[in-house]
Amino acid sequence: MKRKASRGVCFFAAMFAAAPLLRAAVVCNPVTFGAKGDGTTKDTMAIQKAIDVCAAKGGGTVRLQNGTFLTGPIQLKSHITLEVDPGATLLGSQDRADYKEEEELREASVEPLIGAKNAEDITIRGGGTIDGNGKPWWDDVYSHRHMPDFVAAKRPRLILLDHCKHVLIENVTIQNSASWQVVPYYCDDVTIRNGKILAPAHSPNTDGIDPFSSHHVTISKMTIDVGDDNVAIKSGQPGSAGPDDPSTDITVTDCNFLHGHGMSIGSEIAGGVQNVRVARVYFKGTGNGVRIKSNRDRGADIGNFDFRDLTMENVGTAVLISMYYPKIPQNDSAQPLSRLTPRFHDIHISNLRATGVKEAGVIIGLPEMPITTITLDNVQLDAAKGMTISNATVIVRDFHVKAAEGQPVTLLTNAKLR
Repeated sequence: MKRKASRGVCFFAAMFAAAPLLRAAVVCNPVTFGAKGDGTTKDTMAIQKAIDVCAAKGGGTVRLQNGTFLTGPIQLKSHITLEVDPGATLLGSQDRADYKEEEELREASVEPLIGAKNAEDITIRGGGTIDGNGKPWWDDVYSHRHMPDFVAAKRPRLILLDHCKHVLIENVTIQNSASWQVVPYYCDDVTIRNGKILAPAHSPNTDGIDPFSSHHVTISKMTIDVGDDNVAIKSGQPGSAGPDDPSTDITVTDCNFLHGHGMSIGSEIAGGVQNVRVARVYFKGTGNGVRIKSNRDRGADIGNFDFRDLTMENVGTAVLISMYYPKIPQNDSAQPLSRLTPRFHDIHISNLRATGVKEAGVIIGLPEMPITTITLDNVQLDAAKGMTISNATVIVRDFHVKAAEGQPVTLLTNAKLR
């Protein structure tokens, strides 16, 4: 009897182990379902049909080959691999009617080009290109951004994964989203590697990767050249009534950041952010290097960050850590503490070299909540303007600022340098 039970356990274990191999053998070609790949015909229904058929078989690969597949929004499902081969482009429709209005990220928005909800085991790869085709939306932002009824969120994000787990995005070029490009929202176990995320330098809000209230996210060997934050870790909208999950355990390594606003944490972090590691990142021409940003209406527990082995060339501000976003006021006084008061702590920056920088840095806390335990270790900054510190305690070791004009370091209200 024991022998039979053991054989039964082994049988089911073998079947479980073989399941991914069986799914990988299932390939669903959208051309079979009527896709043209001519860049003119909308292939939305054919691509979605291929996804649905693969999902009904327990999962598999939806493969795009040799062509430009024009599409409106599509929804990925569990155990699906979207493979965009070299020579193939998945191109977003510019027809606004294709993107229905819905709530995304707890705000009024529209459908993303590629979405998934409550799914697991999703892969996007293949060596090809996913293009959001976002220029009409960028033009609209520049034409209407100062109008009182303009809603910036009503633009399609490119890839939005909502409450998903076990996600892999690799070896693909993602570009030209109308808004944020890759957004893991309330996701767990996400790997993004060996690819490119691109958008023109002045395209509005085209963040590269925005982990939002997500956990165990690894970003590695990515080139990100965009019009807003290269990476921005988020966790809750301004003024959020809550509850909001924090973003935790996020690693960014071996990346090249070109145009963009830098390696950011915030500004929407009403749920908090903990345990972030950034290492071996090269910044060239970004608006900022290390950037941690919040405000009184969008903060929580924000700390345990390790930035190390960073190289910056021709960056706007090398280190920008501010509890005021978007603007630092000329004068401010302490305000009552609230649930949304940001609390920055345990931020460590080591082995940083920056040359050709406009401003070495700004480190500024709130009068009612100064920043504690920031460490700058082996940090060398060569800048036109020095560093300003206010309402913060900064511990330095082997810290040097060379400023072309003014003081290398200026200590303002309640600033301590140790």
